[in-house]
Amino acid sequence: MAEIVASLAGMPDPVALHHVPALTDVVKTTVYVASSQQKDLVTAGQVVRDFFGDHDPPSTLLGVAVLGYTDQLAEVEAVAAVRTGA
Repeated sequence: MAEIVASLAGMPDPVALHHVPALTDVVKTTVYVASSQQKDLVTAGQVVRDFFGDHDPPSTLLGVAVLGYTDQLAEVEAVAAVRTGA
């Protein structure tokens, strides 16, 4: 579990979020954790919540058997709603 926390906590701002004007534009997250242990999922979810600070978008937390890359322990999907000029 320490590897999951270190991975999530130490990652730079996700590239996709550079296109979002503000973290408050994120309306939902899905957190995938390569673990079947509930405590690992809860810990990873807390790291993601801490990243967003006071903004707490709804989140789905899922334990999965494996993720797409070798040694990948977690993946965070964020959906943002951004208004463009009308």
